[in-house]
Formats: sequence, structure tokens, C-alpha cells
Amino acid sequence: MEQPIGVIDSGVGGLTVVHELMRQLPKEPLIYLGDTERCPYGPRTKEEVKQFTWEMVRFLLKKNIKMLVIACNTATAFTIEELQEKLDIPVIGVIKPGARAAIKSTENNYIGVIGTEGTVQSGAYSYALRQIKSDIEVISLACPAFVPMVEKGILDGPEAKQVVETTLVPILEHDQMDTLILGCTHYPLLKDTIQAVAGEKITVISSSEETARETSTTLDIHQIANGDDPMPPHEFYATGDLNIFIEITQKIFKDSNFGVLTIKHADLRHV
Repeated sequence: MEQPIGVIDSGVGGLTVVHELMRQLPKEPLIYLGDTERCPYGPRTKEEVKQFTWEMVRFLLKKNIKMLVIACNTATAFTIEELQEKLDIPVIGVIKPGARAAIKSTENNYIGVIGTEGTVQSGAYSYALRQIKSDIEVISLACPAFVPMVEKGILDGPEAKQVVETTLVPILEHDQMDTLILGCTHYPLLKDTIQAVAGEKITVISSSEETARETSTTLDIHQIANGDDPMPPHEFYATGDLNIFIEITQKIFKDSNFGVLTIKHADLRHV
């Protein structure tokens, strides 16, 4: 078997990135690890997030991964520089790709960012956006209710709409905003509801497509792309309840045919 790409997230949100990786890189085997038992990461301290992220990384390094994708905005904000410095494999996150996609989209330089408390407080998106274009106006809002709702499998319907409507009131008061970044990989699972609440004048941006493109470019640069298996095997791991994880996985991949997929429980206590 070819060496796989490793993907980590605090829960099920990173599956939105995995779906896009499979679509753009159909010959690449993937190993996904979602820390569903300790999700959400947003309210946790930087030290906790770094500890949990390193535990996931060590788990995947034992699987002989050739590259790491941090499909979690909070973990990206707090750990990516350290991981890139200390690991011998390429490491990318989701914040810079999301920022690039938003810059391409905006017509008036007013960009909104919604994410976890940790991501918003880190200022990582504001920094990434202004590194690309210095005159960007950034409005940020933490949405702590979204991740727990998604982890319960509530992705649409009246309850999801009510929570989204109530949560987004402060950021939607900014009439000039024309682009909204989903600064958490859980949020694309609510994208239809968020778009409906935000209205058609606002472009809602997920970092998944741009992250997959950066992954492809990174594989080519390091000459580690897999060119052989048209239907590679994939492994998904979760640290918490597998029933809900499987249910959400089935919703995300219901219309997809990406090869053999196995889903297992992961124990990070002894990694």
C-alpha cells in the first residue's frame, strides 16, 4: 500500500475536507482521525489543544503517513508552526487556504469570519487575510453553539435554522460584508442553512476546496503523489462514540464512491 495522507480534526468537521481531498485526489489513500471524545476544541486552552493535537499526530505517524493535513482551524491556529518545524513530513492547515479563497471572492474587501472561540481569539484569520491584502476589513464572530450541534448530527431543520439565525445576528449587522469565511471545518455541514440566513448577497466560503488544491501542490513539490491505485483504501478513526460518527460520515459521503472505507475506534491514551 502507498503511504497515506493523514488528516486530523477535533471531531467530524474535518470530514468535509476529506470529502474534497477524495474528490480532487482520487488515487491518494487517506487516514482520518477525529477526536470526537474531546470535541469541541474551541473553548479549550492553547496548551490543551496543542497536547491533544500532538497525541493525534503521534497516532498517525505510527500509520506511516507521508503528509499531514490539519483539518481543524483551532488546531491550525495554535500548532501549525510547531508541527511544521518539528515533523519531517509536509504539514498544511486550513486557515491560509480559506483566507486565499475569501480574497479571491470579495469585491469590496469586507470579509466576515465565523469560527470557534479559540480560532477567533487567536486572530489567525485576520493575520492571514492581511498578509495577502493589507487593506482588508475583517469582522469576526465566535459561534460556540455550532460545533456541539453538528457533533449531535443536527445539520438542518428548524432547530439548526433557529440556532444559526440567533447566532449570526451580530455579524450580519455589518451591511458591507460581502464574503463570509466558515472558519471551522464543522461549519460547512451547516452551509445551506448559513447561506439561507446570510442571504444571496453574501458569498459563503469553505476552505475545503482550496485546502485540497494546496495538498495536491504540496504532493507534487515533494514528489510524493500516488499515481497507481484508482480506488485506494481509506481508514477513518474516532475517539468517541462510533454510532454518531458513522451516521454523520454516511450523510457526508452518501453520494460518493471513493473506494474501500473502514471506520474504527482510536484510543489516544497510550500514544
